[in-house]
Amino acid sequence: MAHQVLIVDDQPGILSTLSSILADEGFETLCTESGEEALQIYEAERPDVVFLDIWLPDRDGLETLEAIRQADPAAAVVMISGHGTASTAVRAIKLGALDYIEKPLSYEQVIKAATSALEHKVDPSGRLAREAERIELKRQPTPPPELPQLRVSDVPQRTIRKNTVIYGLGLHSGTRTGMVLQPLPVDQGIHILTIPGGTLLPAHVTSVADTEYATTLQRNGESIRTVEHLLSALHAAGVTNLLIKVHGEIPVLDGSAAEFCQFLREAGIEDQGVPRKELVVDRRYQVGEGDKTLVLEPYDGFAVSYRLRYPAPVGEQSFSFELTDFKTYEEQIAPARTFGFMRDLKMLNELGLGSGGRLDNFILVGEDNVINTELRFPDEFARHKILDIVGDLYLLGYPIRGRVTAQLTGHRDNIAALRQILAAEG
Repeated sequence: MAHQVLIVDDQPGILSTLSSILADEGFETLCTESGEEALQIYEAERPDVVFLDIWLPDRDGLETLEAIRQADPAAAVVMISGHGTASTAVRAIKLGALDYIEKPLSYEQVIKAATSALEHKVDPSGRLAREAERIELKRQPTPPPELPQLRVSDVPQRTIRKNTVIYGLGLHSGTRTGMVLQPLPVDQGIHILTIPGGTLLPAHVTSVADTEYATTLQRNGESIRTVEHLLSALHAAGVTNLLIKVHGEIPVLDGSAAEFCQFLREAGIEDQGVPRKELVVDRRYQVGEGDKTLVLEPYDGFAVSYRLRYPAPVGEQSFSFELTDFKTYEEQIAPARTFGFMRDLKMLNELGLGSGGRLDNFILVGEDNVINTELRFPDEFARHKILDIVGDLYLLGYPIRGRVTAQLTGHRDNIAALRQILAAEG
C-alpha cells in the first residue's frame, strides 16, 4: 500500500509540483491550501507524512504543526518555507517537526525529506526510536580502543539530561543543517549518526578523512564536516557519552563554541555515577619541526599554549590556557571565532569550501584590518587555535592529561599527534 503524504501550502504551484514529485516516487498525496482544512484531513486520514508551509492564509504553520502534534504525537511533519529564519527553524524542530527545508525545493530534497520522515517516525513516548538507536550502537560497536596509558579518574562520565536541537548553516557546505544531541548510557562514547543515511561514525581519530580547513569524519561513503567546535565544547564540559544526529555538516553558528556551550547548559549536563577514563601522557610526542611544531608531554592537568604568526594586521599572537573547569573554558576560549583571509576566498571557492561563510559567523581579515566585526579578544586568533586543539584532541576518545605546546600548526598536526599516540601504543 502506498504511503500517504499531506501537502499544505498556499501556493497552488507548490502543491502541484510537490504532488507530482511524490507521485512519481509512488506516494499517494492529499493537498490543501488551508491550515484548518489540513487539521481536518489529518484527523480523518492520518497520513504518513505532512509537508507543511510556515506561512498559511488562515492559520500560522507553526500553530498548525503544534495542533497536529497534539492530535498525534507520532506525526511526521516536514516544515517548508520560502523566507524562514534559523530561529523559525529551531522553533519548528522544538515543536516536533522532523525536518525543515527551504524553497525552491529540489526533487532530491523532497524525496530525501519524505524518506527520512518515514524512517524517523516514532511512537508518542519515543521508546521505539531510543531502542533503535541502542540496537544500532550494539550492531556496529565502535568504542574507543583501550590504551595502556588509560587511567581511571575521579571525574564521572557525563551525558546530557534531555535531547536538544541545534540548527544553522554549514560553514563549508553553505547549506542549512540540523543537529540533534541525545543522551547515551555510560561507556558508550560519542557517536555521530548521519541523516538520512543512518551511518554511525565514532567520534574518533580513526574516522578522520580530511583536515583541510576543518576536521571531517567519514565512514561508508558518508562524511560529516567541521566537528571540531562541537567536540571542543564537549571536551571542556566533560561529556563522554552522546549521540549526535546530523545532516552533512555540524552547524557553524557564530564561528565559535560559545553557542554549543549554551545549548549544553540548557540541555543540562548530567553526571552518570561511573568514573571516566583519561589518557595520561607519559612521554613526549612531537609533530613537525623548526618553527611549525606541536609538542604533547606529561603534565598533571590539561593545558594548551599556542603561538601564531601571520602578516599584518594579525601579526604574532600567543595564549596559554588550562582546562580547570567548564566555566573557565566558556569565558576564555569558547567565544573565539574561526577566521579567514580575503586573499584566500577565491581558493576556498575553487575547493568548494567556505560557502556558508557569512559576515556574522567568522572573522574576515583584509589586507589592512578586520573587515566585518570587532574582535572579542585582542588575541582571538590564537585562542581559536586552542579551541580547535581542544576539539581535535578529543577525537582520541578520552580526555587527555598532558600539556600541548604548539606554534603555527593546524588540524592536520592535531590529528597527526593523535595518530602518533595510537601508533606508539599499537
